[in-house]
Amino acid sequence: QVQLVESGGGLVQAGGSLRLSCAASGRLFSSYVMGWFRQAPGKEREFVASITSIGSSKYYADSVKGRFTISRDNAKNTVYLQMNSLKSEDTAVYYCAARQGSTYSSLWNQYNYWGQGTQVTVSS
Repeated sequence: QVQLVESGGGLVQAGGSLRLSCAASGRLFSSYVMGWFRQAPGKEREFVASITSIGSSKYYADSVKGRFTISRDNAKNTVYLQMNSLKSEDTAVYYCAARQGSTYSSLWNQYNYWGQGTQVTVSS
């Protein structure tokens, strides 16, 4: 069992930056693939980024590639999402998720545990 708590969301102007954090409690955080997803009003939840258990591989949605960076600190049981050059279309609730296993996935239903989400609003 893993509990996930996101933080770091807020209101930012277009072109600005935010760093989201996701703190995990429970055992064996370092064995989970971690992902970030987002959901805007009226839209489906979409994949943003994922990182393998020891951080050796990272994957990004095309829409955020080059602007967002996912990282993790297994000693702190925390995964991060650094978001730069934010655009109004990045406005959404951002969710952290944990997936058992060693392979990444961009499918939300492949993740076993979810946080409650944090709101990111980018004003133009």
